[in-house]
Amino acid sequence: MEWKAKWIMPSSETGEVCPLFSKSFCPKGKVKKARLFITATGVYEAVLNGKRVGEYILAPGWTSYQKRLQYQEYDITEQLKEENQLLVTVGKGWYRSRLVGWEESKTQKELQKSPAGLLAQIEIHYEDGTEEVVLTDTTWNSGLSNVRFSEIYDGETYDASYCTDLSDHARVQIFDGPFHTLIPQQGEEIRERERVYAARLFQTPKGEVVVDFGQEVTGYVELTIDGKKGDKAELSHAEVLDKEGNFYTENYRSAKAKYLYICKEGKQTYKPKFTYFGFRYIRIDQFPGGVECAKPENFTAVVVYSDIKRTGYLSCSNSKLNQLFDNIIWGQKGNFLDVPTDCPQRDERLGWTGDAQVFIRTAALNYNVEKFFSKWLSDLVADQDENGRVGHVIPDLLGGESSAAWADAATICPWELYLAYGNSQILSAQFTSMKKWVDYITEHTKDKNLWTGGEHFGDWLGLDAPAGSYKGSSREDFIASAFYAHSASLVIKAGKVLEEDVSNYEALYERIISAFQERYPKCLTQTECVLAAYFNLAPDCQELADQLAVMVKACGIQLQTGFVGTPYLLHVLSEYGYIDLAYTLLLREEYPSWLYPITKGATTIWEHWDGIRENGDFWSSDMNSYNHYAYGAVADWVYGVAAGIKKLEEFPGYEKVIISPNPDKRLDFLKAAVETRYGTIRSEWKKADDLWRYEIETPVDAYIIIGDKHWEVSKGIHTFYSSY
Repeated sequence: MEWKAKWIMPSSETGEVCPLFSKSFCPKGKVKKARLFITATGVYEAVLNGKRVGEYILAPGWTSYQKRLQYQEYDITEQLKEENQLLVTVGKGWYRSRLVGWEESKTQKELQKSPAGLLAQIEIHYEDGTEEVVLTDTTWNSGLSNVRFSEIYDGETYDASYCTDLSDHARVQIFDGPFHTLIPQQGEEIRERERVYAARLFQTPKGEVVVDFGQEVTGYVELTIDGKKGDKAELSHAEVLDKEGNFYTENYRSAKAKYLYICKEGKQTYKPKFTYFGFRYIRIDQFPGGVECAKPENFTAVVVYSDIKRTGYLSCSNSKLNQLFDNIIWGQKGNFLDVPTDCPQRDERLGWTGDAQVFIRTAALNYNVEKFFSKWLSDLVADQDENGRVGHVIPDLLGGESSAAWADAATICPWELYLAYGNSQILSAQFTSMKKWVDYITEHTKDKNLWTGGEHFGDWLGLDAPAGSYKGSSREDFIASAFYAHSASLVIKAGKVLEEDVSNYEALYERIISAFQERYPKCLTQTECVLAAYFNLAPDCQELADQLAVMVKACGIQLQTGFVGTPYLLHVLSEYGYIDLAYTLLLREEYPSWLYPITKGATTIWEHWDGIRENGDFWSSDMNSYNHYAYGAVADWVYGVAAGIKKLEEFPGYEKVIISPNPDKRLDFLKAAVETRYGTIRSEWKKADDLWRYEIETPVDAYIIIGDKHWEVSKGIHTFYSSY
């Protein structure tokens, strides 16, 4: 792309009001094709001749702006007329918002100082072969838009009664905006994907009027009202009600999450333009005619997330387990908004690397996330220090030293994407980064061939945590060294796919294993057993699995793992002969368990197993998200072990598969399906009198394993039976 346009900004300060840029132009002949190239230091909405350009919400998306800023290309041929007016409103978006309100961020403070900038270039190709270019320059005008305030955490104010005099716009000024960071659109566009209509409207014990959508979503509310000029509709957002049934927002921390609409005259419909919320409930703080005049039909929740395609489906005979499957899907949708965020509601919403790496396998089963994660991993590469350091979040707003299991997203995510889609270009793009990460550990450890002496998140939120700590009791150096070994092994695997010389890493890996076994002959926690067995770090992994099973049973058949151990827990149990115990943990309904939140009405995955306690109290107000997808990683066990759909490393992207289902008598049936590039793989089992009946559909050659029997089958539908 050859940019001839200039970066423009308002000629005078607009304060909190989002500026509106305008340009009128007339084509000189019959148009063959016209394209708009556009981006902003913020987020933009472009309207050409009264019609919105494209469906991209919150464009140009969120990247590591100091190094990568996406621009978009739109075909506007059909929208052109003899006389045209292009209007572009620019909001703060992620670029200039007060992100990371709970911690100082030098990166974000620098971006906040940027002006509300616009860069646009219209290229018009005429039937006679000539061309014309309309550029952002000093011929554009600017003024104040109806968006009087907009910010990612705090919400939006829109005044429909405000009239901008487009004939009296001020001129703009050119500024030295970023050109060297511009890249074409790489990720998925953020879109309005679904609509959820109000389930009920009710009055709380405090007398507040609240709307319940019945489902926690990420997006915003579309208002449809009949008002008078100057009337106000004001909404607050919440995920849950307190135990008395009152509206609760403390867990949003400093995020105001407010939506204020000032009416024009008559019937009108509006939805926010430059922000989003995570919510199930809205409180009606103001409404035309009084809050008592509000009706459910006035409110529609618009669900917003990246334009990823659904590929995976799970269902079974257990209604609570089905709700868990549903919650996992909603958790992914709610947090896959251009960046894999930890949560969509409070003053955070960051691309935490730890959450992304533990969930990516499940993410790639549920949805096609190749493009989504490839873009995010490109930002990881951009933000990775020359010495190999990887931040806690990407884009890296927090800085600080790397944490084990979080920064290992640099190796785990590319490898999982490769296995899911069979695209070695992903590995090629990330291979240098993968090596740099392992090299960073090698150079920043206290003890050679281990990773010791650093500061880590440990087994975050582990249930065996000492009183007053967020970290579980697993040794941080143990976890760090385990992931050191795992990341080294993934560099080796990736290198062999790419036919690179990885002999140095093979030697390093052997040294790590030897040092690990010498330093950690015993495992002290569930998570330590899980990691050592899952990463094959112990001389006898069966012995560790046996120990893990004893630990699980000794505490009443409960998991005590946190963010680090939980994703692999059921895999280790089932791999080493304890599949009944794995199912027991999966189907457990008492706290702590995957199903406990469902008994409390959860419609997404919680950050804490006991985000709402048995007595209705909250775990905390400080760090208590009710849409935090990480623990939803358990779905990959259901796909891969319960239903038995397994990828083969030597045939990535499901070119060939193993299907080895494992039924359990506590379920009458289980169905799983995954759409791949070769077609749909389907694995179903159900009770049939005193037998198990299996129906397996494969679009590729497959190895079927049922009990101790093995089959090699070609594509098609295959039915098998086995005894209980």
